[in-house]
Amino acid sequence: MKRLEGKTVLITGGTGSFGKTVTNTLLETGCKEIRIFSRDELKQELMRIEKASSKLRFYIGDVRDRESVDEAMNGVDLVFHAAALKQVPSCEFFPMQAVMTNISGSNNVIQSAIKHGVDKVVCLSTDKAVYPINSMGMTKALMEKVSAAASRLDNSGDTTVCRVRYGNVMCSRGSVIPLFMNQIKQGQPLTLTVPDMTRFMLPLRDAVSLVLFAFENGCPGDLFVRKAPACTMMDLAKAVRNIMNADNEIKVIGIRHGEKIYESLLTVEELQKAEDMVDYYRVGVDDRDLNYTMYFSEGKEKEVVNQDYNSHNTRQMGIPEVEKLLLSLPYVQKELEVWEQRQ
Repeated sequence: MKRLEGKTVLITGGTGSFGKTVTNTLLETGCKEIRIFSRDELKQELMRIEKASSKLRFYIGDVRDRESVDEAMNGVDLVFHAAALKQVPSCEFFPMQAVMTNISGSNNVIQSAIKHGVDKVVCLSTDKAVYPINSMGMTKALMEKVSAAASRLDNSGDTTVCRVRYGNVMCSRGSVIPLFMNQIKQGQPLTLTVPDMTRFMLPLRDAVSLVLFAFENGCPGDLFVRKAPACTMMDLAKAVRNIMNADNEIKVIGIRHGEKIYESLLTVEELQKAEDMVDYYRVGVDDRDLNYTMYFSEGKEKEVVNQDYNSHNTRQMGIPEVEKLLLSLPYVQKELEVWEQRQ
């Protein structure tokens, strides 16, 4: 990507699954410097050893602490804001922690970027921000509102703030595929919450492509969503079991605290104004001001959309197709190699 040549990139939450994968991509470009910003010194040390690149610089800090964000932001051209509290159950039990990281922390990153004249900020959001029913989704939804508001402000200068939204990434930390594979290795039942629950099947490489697409094409306030197929959790469990040649029981345990039956990536209202970009949807920011005429006495004629974009109504994958996708993932390939050596 020519636009990255000679640039300094900051990745908040840079030691997570997304951060490590996008770092691999950026190391193959002409980036001048890649800054990894996170709280966990052990993960930073392991990443430093693994990557062993002179382009990498590591910053210990917390997005809640504006001073530490400012120190890492000086001289940055591009920010990928991935730092967040993401686990639904823990956010349910500690909602104020989610507020401080996902909302206040995100505002710190955005305002610091504007203050330091950063060219572009891409904020990562989640399907759980759509019709949110849990603390994690509610705080990420407000993160989106914070970033949208910043994109409208006159004092944002030359800094473009845009957003991406995606669902659970396959094989990311804490996700269900590593759980299923580990349960098979230990001879345990595969624990399934709801058999007909659906999830988008988005490999990490596609999540990275989405973020880079937003960097290349995003205008202030834009929201980008990558189109993806989906499958039921029962079919996913069976596919994992098949590729490992296992016959473990699949045990239905019931829905977890704050969990959704399906993922929604765009609301009905967003779909009505979304631009179809073949592999992506682009939703421009609502740039109305506080002119209440536009809210109460004027409208706009447009064809009405009556369904959101979710994992129930997108293309559904069968078990063979899910198996093929699983076998293309580096994490699965590595785990299968170790598993086969044990057999």
